[in-house]
Amino acid sequence: MLVSAKEMLTKAKQGKYAVGQFNINNLEWTKAILQTAQELNSPVILGVSEGAGKYMCGYTTIVGMVNGMINELGITVPVALHLDHGSYEHAKKCIEAGFSSVMFDGSHYSIEENIAKTKELVELTDKLGLSLEAEVGSIGGEEDGVIGAGECADPAECKMIADLGVTMLAAGIGNIHGKYPENWAGLSFETLDAIQQLTGDMPLVLHGGTGIPADMIKKAISLGVSKINVNTECQLSFAAATRKYVEEGKDLQGKGFDPRKLLAPGVEAIKATVKEKMELFGSVGKA
Repeated sequence: MLVSAKEMLTKAKQGKYAVGQFNINNLEWTKAILQTAQELNSPVILGVSEGAGKYMCGYTTIVGMVNGMINELGITVPVALHLDHGSYEHAKKCIEAGFSSVMFDGSHYSIEENIAKTKELVELTDKLGLSLEAEVGSIGGEEDGVIGAGECADPAECKMIADLGVTMLAAGIGNIHGKYPENWAGLSFETLDAIQQLTGDMPLVLHGGTGIPADMIKKAISLGVSKINVNTECQLSFAAATRKYVEEGKDLQGKGFDPRKLLAPGVEAIKATVKEKMELFGSVGKA
């Protein structure tokens, strides 16, 4: 059964660790992440971007697949199914489809409009017992066509959004989606510290977890980050393992072309990446 991310993140904030949000892109992805979470006894958040939602034939298809897997694989660790960088309309669609958590990314609106729309969604998610993530200050890089430069959020605006009663807050602290460029300036811990001081117990979210050095990740967790999003890194490891299998000609040996065989090395690579991240974030054994 899917759960809201509220309890797992409240515990993470208190325990000074972070829960990973791993984005899913298909059945293999979902299965690999769920199995790893179960094996490591770690809570987990499955993230779905709007683009991935469309690719996987819509939100109801995803809810059916995830619920079916939890049941069939005997998953007992807490699992939240979360819309990543959702628009207002899509947040509502996911709520209707049976997601247990949604993100409303109103960072490109004026702060007034971001507040108004977030407020409406707080009422809706509260009533249904779902968790809600809001965003202030855009995250850099590109994700599903949304491009941001990686600016830092205004701590005062973060407090305004946090005070609306959202479950968790994503604030830009110089982080970006995708691979980090050579000249990346690093995370602004000053901004993070200021946000944490104004938002208190609110679990903070770090987007663009791929490529941030481990020591920075640990420092961010010590300053109140309780949820870290990972997507690109799993895609890169999946692609590398699949490429190796094909380049070694294994798809031409026996029934090596069977998708179950062809995709198996990629699935193992995703599992290894997820395990590495869960260990780094400190969520192992915390289910």
